[in-house]
Amino acid sequence: MGDSDSFGAIREFEHGGTTYKMADLTVLEEQGLCELDRLPVSIRILLESVLRNVDGDIVTDDDVRNAASWEPDVPNVEVPFTPSRVVLQDLTGVPAVVDLAALRSAADRSGKDPSIVEPEVPCDLVIDHSVQVDFFGSPDAYEKNVELEYERNAERYRALKWAQNAFENFRVVPPGTGIVHQVNLEHLGQVVHDREWRDDQWLLPDTLVGTDSHTPMIGGIGVVGWGVGGIEAEAAMLGQPITMKLPEVVGVRLEGKLPEGATATDLVLHVTEKLRQVGVVDRFVEFYGPGVKHLSVPDRATISNMAPEQGSTISVFPVDEATLDYLELTGRDPDHIELVREYLDAQGLFGEQHPEYTETVDIDLSTVEPSLAGPKRPQDRIAMGDMKSHFRQLLYGEFEDHVDDVDEEAIVRWLGEGGGDPELAGDGGSLTETPEEAPDEPDLGELTKRVEIDLGDGKTAEIGHGSVVVSAITSCTNTSNPSVMVAAGILARNAVEKGLDMPDYVKTSLAPGSRVVTEYLKKAELLPYLEDLGYDVVGYGCTTCIGNAGPLPEPIENAIDERDLWTTSVLSGNRNFEARIHPKIRANYLASPPLVVAYGLAGRMDIDLENDPLGTDDDGNLVYLSDIWPDPEEVKQMIHDSIDPSMFREKYAEVFEGDERWDALEAPTGDVYEWDDESTYIREPPFFKDFPLEAPGVSDIDDARCLMTLGDTVTTDHISPAGPFGSDLPAGQWLMDHGVDPVDFNTYGSRRGNHEVMMRGTFANVRIENQMLDDVEGGYTIHHPTGDETTVFEASQRYRDDDTPLVVLSGVEFGTGSSRDWAAKGTDLLGIRATIAESYERIFRDNLVGMGVLPLQFQDGDSWESLGLDGSEYFDIRGLDDGLEVNDELTVVATNDDGTEIEFDVTAQVGTPAAVKYVENGGILHFVLRRLLTQD
Repeated sequence: MGDSDSFGAIREFEHGGTTYKMADLTVLEEQGLCELDRLPVSIRILLESVLRNVDGDIVTDDDVRNAASWEPDVPNVEVPFTPSRVVLQDLTGVPAVVDLAALRSAADRSGKDPSIVEPEVPCDLVIDHSVQVDFFGSPDAYEKNVELEYERNAERYRALKWAQNAFENFRVVPPGTGIVHQVNLEHLGQVVHDREWRDDQWLLPDTLVGTDSHTPMIGGIGVVGWGVGGIEAEAAMLGQPITMKLPEVVGVRLEGKLPEGATATDLVLHVTEKLRQVGVVDRFVEFYGPGVKHLSVPDRATISNMAPEQGSTISVFPVDEATLDYLELTGRDPDHIELVREYLDAQGLFGEQHPEYTETVDIDLSTVEPSLAGPKRPQDRIAMGDMKSHFRQLLYGEFEDHVDDVDEEAIVRWLGEGGGDPELAGDGGSLTETPEEAPDEPDLGELTKRVEIDLGDGKTAEIGHGSVVVSAITSCTNTSNPSVMVAAGILARNAVEKGLDMPDYVKTSLAPGSRVVTEYLKKAELLPYLEDLGYDVVGYGCTTCIGNAGPLPEPIENAIDERDLWTTSVLSGNRNFEARIHPKIRANYLASPPLVVAYGLAGRMDIDLENDPLGTDDDGNLVYLSDIWPDPEEVKQMIHDSIDPSMFREKYAEVFEGDERWDALEAPTGDVYEWDDESTYIREPPFFKDFPLEAPGVSDIDDARCLMTLGDTVTTDHISPAGPFGSDLPAGQWLMDHGVDPVDFNTYGSRRGNHEVMMRGTFANVRIENQMLDDVEGGYTIHHPTGDETTVFEASQRYRDDDTPLVVLSGVEFGTGSSRDWAAKGTDLLGIRATIAESYERIFRDNLVGMGVLPLQFQDGDSWESLGLDGSEYFDIRGLDDGLEVNDELTVVATNDDGTEIEFDVTAQVGTPAAVKYVENGGILHFVLRRLLTQD
């Protein structure tokens, strides 16, 4: 918070006998700088941050004028945003702590007091991404998984405990508490802060950035917050404002109400699909209109959670009476709730708003229908009634070449174009009258093959294409919403009472987003029914949605490998990118918790749940989904009867304390971290070793070689996978060379404190496809000087030995997905100086800039394919010798071996003067460290 008040906007505010200071937005309106009612709420909150932090140096009066100048046709200006707090989760938090520790070590080596590296902005880290579903379907699954979690991750957790003790402004929520975004929504989020600063009490809006792309979930309670890479978050923690272009704001007008049978999950899948079509990348989204009042705050949070899937920076709802009721329900202090109302009302930020927007989008809630999304992108919505034909078309597209000798007419009918008449070609094994009378599934060879597996203990099963092998109620998107969690419990109860059973081959799991969920499911007497179907609590963490589904039973994995089965998962998550959920599962579908249970019971995804039965009851009668679907009125009543504020107050009373396992961890002490050169989890990264005080600057790149040519929608999971890996990959080989057995590899996500593992895992996803190679999946490439086909890592090291700079070519939406800083860090460590893509996802682009890697963009209409490139060329990037400017236009010359040149223009996606400084310094943390080391 600044100490300059040239606008006279800092005034006193009285509440409950306490005098506060606040930055009063209405003063700017009085001075004619803006009309507040015309500004979107999120822009007003940005404006408050700029106004409050004016110091005449880092934040100036012109910055206030720029922020206040917002119009629907947004002026091309930038604003320095200082969030009020930072939130981390452990997979991104551990490398952030490692970087902070490395900064302290660099300061110490430079003769400076290492404590100059200290978060200036409060930071909370929630450990939620490390628990895996190794054990499931049993009452002791939770205890066993947590025990194994600590066994695997003790060294990482000790580093986090060191940070908690070494830094004053750093708190850790220990394992077993909940998912970061749900903990944020239910407890950490304050809507308005009452905070001491420079010997005064201040009031200010709660704003944040977080190292998880789903940070915008907090927009459900009207808090402006978004996901950034760990690199940018660390800089924000250290007091560096996030400099951003003033964003366009899209207003989404909601009308109507959800129809019976549709859930908040179905709504969010519709919203995600719609906003992806509109195009909201780099834009803020605000929801308004008469439909908002028909959505509970958890429903709103469900929508806000999937801002990154929608493509937006934030998706925020107004703070209204429903917000205050939610704060009361979740155990917030009554006096603070009243303070929220009074402060926001004084700022003109409370209640329904009718500002101007860059663009408006209408969504009618009454048109929402039960849906899923998949098989590999969350924006690809499928109506539940279309799932059967969708999956069969998907399968036919994959195996078309393997069924040449099968009757074509039968295939057409099997695909669903025969009107569904079972006399034609059957209905794929669905039940029609009774199981005994169901027509046999036609033998269509590869398309309908089934494999019998021995599951042990006398259990056998048949699986085939479409079999559901993972059914997981998981992820903050839905576990924070009582309506869908209670609905899942009621559906489970109804199914059990009808005598339905879960197929033995389905791996079931329940990972509540907070301990409160377990409490209200118990009080509603629904948890036992979920447990009867195998949905025992496996942990309080992200689990399946982050790729911690754990291993499948060995007979299932063997059958998938040996028979090339396209098995499926269904989860109540927000991400289903290729190989994310499990490397052996080829199709993954997002769905509401009750539909997760329903498809688990069905045991297959190629089923029409609107018309096909799930099974039979104890009397042999057919049971349909409609027979067990929860009554909406019962869901409402059960929520009312089962949830109260005392649950939240009790479960969050000691949120930072941890259990006996956490207490028993012995953490390092001291201001400087004690690095262990033998560690395979925590190692000092090379970024700040032999650190020069003078910035390296930029210059033309000559004779670069292309490491990979990639297609569209290459995600950060493709670039830096989070899940398990094997001994045949470079990361596994490094670990084995350092005495780690494959059974102890853990995951890429858990190894993010070790750059040796992570750079070997960059571009190593088993599903990534380098277009230089024909029909090859995985992290492989061609080393052009020799023509050798080798791993991406091995090729990069050969190029490094020859001092050869590297580039990567890609299509649209490069880096979509998670806010994974290691996707950029690994890119940097492989020696990649620039990437050239048709378009970028915001966070990945900013992460590249944060590591000093140039993200270059083809001109509209150009691509590496259209220009005739194949990746074998030599690349010169020209125009940098004279320095880099904001959104600089540069020239690339690609030269073939025969001397033929292909010249094309690109735009440097470096959008602000601050970003230019970061590239010139080799990265944002390099810039911050130089500032710290040179200040008096």
